[in-house]
Amino acid sequence: MMRDDWNIEDLVARITDEILSRLGNGSGAAACALEHDACFVQCPDSMKSILSDGGVRLGLSGAESEAGRQMAGYIDHTLLKPEATRDEILKLCHEGAGYGFASVCINPFWVREAACALRGSGVAVCTVIGFPLGANAPDVKAFEARRAVFDGARELDMVINIGALKSRDDQLVLRDISGVAAVARESGALSKVIIETALLTDDEKEKACRLAKEAGADFVKTSTGFSKGGATVADIALMRRAVGGAMGVKASGGVKDYKAAQEMIGAGATRIGASVGVKIIQEAAGLGTVTNRVSA
Repeated sequence: MMRDDWNIEDLVARITDEILSRLGNGSGAAACALEHDACFVQCPDSMKSILSDGGVRLGLSGAESEAGRQMAGYIDHTLLKPEATRDEILKLCHEGAGYGFASVCINPFWVREAACALRGSGVAVCTVIGFPLGANAPDVKAFEARRAVFDGARELDMVINIGALKSRDDQLVLRDISGVAAVARESGALSKVIIETALLTDDEKEKACRLAKEAGADFVKTSTGFSKGGATVADIALMRRAVGGAMGVKASGGVKDYKAAQEMIGAGATRIGASVGVKIIQEAAGLGTVTNRVSA
């Protein structure tokens, strides 16, 4: 019998924890660690190709590479297209480890593969939750987040319920974000909240940022890259003002080169989501400068 003081989301969370612990023959992070010990047996070729050279940085050498390394630390190296193949995901991971990106960002199905491939590299696995529409129920997003963490994700980029925000249902949006942010906190992962700026008014952007901050998220993020527009300098500046200096701001969608990345960082971005990360840091290495972000 269901206890009276359990709501449906509490019940789903408890059931999810039990399912994931049984899948891993253990609980939480411990089970995940045990499962990932099998990576060397299950995907030895990808592990050898990425880890055998240790800290080698592909395509960067000499003093001019310092700017490239600095820029790489801002970038979530991203491949979210639905037709991405295993070979493309492994190539992304190889580039992620080689260039020292902050993370690789891939769809949830590939999290276990990426976690195996990147183990020991220092590069985080980032995945997306409720992607790309944000229209899933809060408990579904929380389950998706728990499963992603179980599989090895260390960063969770969730899409808010955009329709709820535009309907002024602030409590639903807050609950939507809080469920994923809580999963991230419990596991030591980062949570990033995609507000899809191209679909919002400035007032709605500010409100979404405030709700993300209230919910305890670590970042706000501009875009999925699947809507009608991506990151703009104006939106990054607005989001930075809305969240203050302590919270991260991620520019994503349409950041195609080093100049655009520099402009986003100058406006207040602390992370860049890009599918052309290699091009950006090679350009940075060639020019030899990285502009620090402005103060909030």
